[in-house]
Amino acid sequence: MDYQRLLQDVMAVALAGERRGRPADYIPALAEADPSAFGMAIATVDGGVFGAGDWEVPFSVQSVSKLFTLALALAEGGDGLWQGVGREPSGNPFNSLVQLETEQGIPRNPFINAGALVVTDRLLELTGDAAGAVREFLRAESGNAAVDTDDSVAASEARHGHRNAALAHFIASYGNLRNPVDSVLAHYYAHCAIAASCRDLALAGLFLARHGVRADGSRLLTRSEAKRINAVMLTCGTYDAAGEFAFRVGLPGKSGVGGGVLAVLPGRGSVCVWSPGLDAVGNSVLGVAALDALTTATGWSVF
Repeated sequence: MDYQRLLQDVMAVALAGERRGRPADYIPALAEADPSAFGMAIATVDGGVFGAGDWEVPFSVQSVSKLFTLALALAEGGDGLWQGVGREPSGNPFNSLVQLETEQGIPRNPFINAGALVVTDRLLELTGDAAGAVREFLRAESGNAAVDTDDSVAASEARHGHRNAALAHFIASYGNLRNPVDSVLAHYYAHCAIAASCRDLALAGLFLARHGVRADGSRLLTRSEAKRINAVMLTCGTYDAAGEFAFRVGLPGKSGVGGGVLAVLPGRGSVCVWSPGLDAVGNSVLGVAALDALTTATGWSVF
């Protein structure tokens, strides 16, 4: 298959049919992103890497990092993680406080902010450096030693992170954090503020396409654990629009308000698309449209 041509074609379809959206502005550093940026990459399980547009331009991965914190926390600590975080769609915005009180400090899933704080806390407990563990994993899987936290973005998130601080303190009040709130928040902001390209993330996501096997051939997760992460991505990975994403794209995917979306093609590869313009829910408008066009053109889907 001519992957290069395929990517160019699906990006053209997305550009022709969708409005652009707006970059996230509640984190000032993200508001500076170029709204015209658009890139896409596919990494295949047999070693191919293909891209189009701005596919090698680093961007702030934001909530895409939550996929890697979850995988590493499961690999290090096992299924005990699920005692502190659920696996159900939230039905509320990703930074909502509403459900935490009624559910006694147990976040609905690991991809909303509250759930990601719990996962970050557990990974911090297991490794002593949650953000560093995510960074080193991305470097190893992508082969790019330059992948790193953008300190200016992390600082911007911390300065404007009142909602996340409230979530963390609320979770801690129920005894569901094991580390100091300030430490958990610092590692959370640091892994969300990692800068990586579509190429980097497509390569880093291949462990799920390989059913839990890393780039060096070692096993990070069991086949069952990889399956379950893909399932949670499908049902919870794109904020309060997971049903729409499943309907349009038909693949497990994780989005971030930096404009990136990473999707998994089990047994075949992974694909990352980036465009900073977001819809009202927080997903990349062109990113979702391009993935829709990709699966429509190829028939690739888990369904």
